[in-house]
Amino acid sequence: MPKRKNSRNASGSGSIRQRPDGTWEGRYSVGTNPGTGKPIRKSVYAETQREAVKKLDAIKVAIADGTFIEPSRLTVGAWLDIWVSEYCGNLKPRSVDNYRSVCRVHLKPEIGSTKLSALSAHMIQTMYNGLHKGTADKPGLSPKTLRNTHGVLHKALQQAVKLGYIRFNPSDACELPRMEKKEIKPLDEEAIPRFLKEIRGHQWENLFIVTLFTGMRQGEVLGLEWSRINFERGTILIDRQLPRNYIKSDAALTTPKNDKSRRISPAPFVMAALRDQRRRQAEHRLLAGTAWTNTNLVFTNPLGQSPAHCTISRTYKRIAQRLGFLDSRFHDLRHSYAVAALQSGDDVKTVQENLGHHTASFTLDIYGHVTERMKADSASRMERFIQSVNIG
Repeated sequence: MPKRKNSRNASGSGSIRQRPDGTWEGRYSVGTNPGTGKPIRKSVYAETQREAVKKLDAIKVAIADGTFIEPSRLTVGAWLDIWVSEYCGNLKPRSVDNYRSVCRVHLKPEIGSTKLSALSAHMIQTMYNGLHKGTADKPGLSPKTLRNTHGVLHKALQQAVKLGYIRFNPSDACELPRMEKKEIKPLDEEAIPRFLKEIRGHQWENLFIVTLFTGMRQGEVLGLEWSRINFERGTILIDRQLPRNYIKSDAALTTPKNDKSRRISPAPFVMAALRDQRRRQAEHRLLAGTAWTNTNLVFTNPLGQSPAHCTISRTYKRIAQRLGFLDSRFHDLRHSYAVAALQSGDDVKTVQENLGHHTASFTLDIYGHVTERMKADSASRMERFIQSVNIG
């Protein structure tokens, strides 16, 4: 027998009913029709009764607070602004800024004027395809950037679903381009000595050395404070990073990428570089006098201010190009540390913890080619040993 429709309202829920197709409808009033004097009724829909009650309750609260906007009048652009301002408050300021930038640069110009209730998967897919392809005046987005853009839109639309503004998330059905793993370009045993010779005496020599031999991220090395360095024990605590959009007069540090601090014990050569940096900074402070900005940061310019991310990246790029490393980026210093550590015999777990990766499997996924070569080297060493003891 076909399932009998439940036409009764849920107990205590007011205007909630089950529809013939099995879904649930919650009805609410958004004012009075000035012509007829009757209430203006709207509906939200859900797969379950509990979900319908939740959506309806959220709308009632919004109406009571005066923050409710009728979905039929709400554009995607307006909703994105509301979502970033009202529903991202528990995120890091850097994340909120990134979300706002994605909405402004990629989403609002394409679908901002579309009614939220009219947004479809096909419209979103068309937008993604266009952003990925690019135009004659504007290059297309990489698969990674497009996935990040999709992530922002998906979160915003999911919140709209929770509030009952839309019945389902249309971005769920979209297809994204496959991400191709970029080939890492670490400095090898031949390139590292050349690089160290090239940066000798450079303003950012110690910054490059610390990055190369600890694997710290750019934001982490720029956000390193003297209070996090223990010269007696030879350790560095990495629990802060300098965001890209910092203000020089107020270098607001944030937590590391994965919100987890870590303590590393770098080579004595690194600690020596930090001692030299402390000496250099003291000289700069004396010369700057009252113009000095006290930030407690390890790597600063002659006035005590941290350099911008782009300054360090461009400086490294120029040095790398002089050495013939045309495709090398500052982030490749981090890769160089990881490869050198693995080839020197450090176990994957130690390298993972020093890099601040979530799991050892993630580290292996990036540097698996190194461990494969180490296995081959191990086999060769074992063969030489077997030959040396084989008397037969």
